[in-house]
Amino acid sequence: MDKDALHARIDRHLPELVALRQDIHAHPELGMEETRTAALVAARLRAMGIETVEGVGRTGVVGTLRGRRPGQGAIGLRADMDALALTEQTGLPYASTSMGRMHACGHDGHTAMLLGAAQVLAEDPDFAGTVQFIFQPAEEGRGGAPAMIEDGLFERFPCNAVYGMHNMPGIPLGHFALREGPLMAGSGRWLVTFRGTGGHGGNSPHLAHDLLLAQAIYLQALQGIVSRNVPALESVVVSAGHIVAGSRESLNVMPSELVVGGTMRAFNPAMQDLLERRIRELADHAAAMQGATAEVKLWWNAIPLINHAEGTDVLAAAARGVAGDSGVDVDTPPVTGGEDFSFMLRAKPGAFVFLGAGAAPDGTVHALHSSHYDFNDAALPHGVALWVNLVQQELG
Repeated sequence: MDKDALHARIDRHLPELVALRQDIHAHPELGMEETRTAALVAARLRAMGIETVEGVGRTGVVGTLRGRRPGQGAIGLRADMDALALTEQTGLPYASTSMGRMHACGHDGHTAMLLGAAQVLAEDPDFAGTVQFIFQPAEEGRGGAPAMIEDGLFERFPCNAVYGMHNMPGIPLGHFALREGPLMAGSGRWLVTFRGTGGHGGNSPHLAHDLLLAQAIYLQALQGIVSRNVPALESVVVSAGHIVAGSRESLNVMPSELVVGGTMRAFNPAMQDLLERRIRELADHAAAMQGATAEVKLWWNAIPLINHAEGTDVLAAAARGVAGDSGVDVDTPPVTGGEDFSFMLRAKPGAFVFLGAGAAPDGTVHALHSSHYDFNDAALPHGVALWVNLVQQELG
């Protein structure tokens, strides 16, 4: 199928894809709760005549499409389905109908684009081999990719390689950006619970363990990890985002327990190990200075996302077939955002690419995870075209 014919076919489906995307947007579901979205995806795939399996990794869906020509090759195309725990403030007519739930990362668009590609390919499966359409739950920190892999994803649905895509506001609409090697950081969380006696902050503060002072010392010390423990040419992030202690109704009471937590990012195992060690050590030292104790929990929602060399070349070639040479950046800077597609790339060769989502008509760019963000529907045909072009290129 030539480029003009492909775009003509996509254009015929575009109104339906936009409506589908906006429907998913209006009904967001958190990770491992995507029952409505998964049912919608499965129904669409079956209506296309695509063999469909539900419940992979709890709420994941996989559709299998075999080409009409003989071939042993198989590739996986992955989209994520989950939303974020965020209250939408876009005011759109299709805004979230679930309070505190929002598609603020564009997974509604990713799901619609992969369904659009499945539709185009199912109508004319002129390729040799098999495509696995992987609709993954729980990308946003709830372990969706590991859950699918542990449920036998690649044994039950064999793939020689697997590919993923994510929209990126600010990159020109319809352009693509990727790089060989580390593209996205490992994304982790840390949580420290300080415990002490507590006490009366006015009458006898000298008899209490001051946990608020312990956390103040701790947060200051954390900022020294990057500046004094990390080599200057490495990229590492440590940020706090959560503190809970005491009561507004009892401002004179020094709390006996304080919880502080945040995120950590790194691009390689050595820096991951460094972060874990220093976050623990500094918590113990800060607690000890006040005669208190510290309990530390750390975990990684995603490991560093590392694009394989051959997969990067393959995906870049498919992208050039859609956007031309000038529309594909193969040396985009790594980003410290996390992505659990990294677990799939650890299990199988392949690559991940950013799809340019452009900006609003007034030039505004709302970042991912913003309460004002909305997936740009104008990006849908570009994403569909990339997936179809990739299949025709690799299984042609």
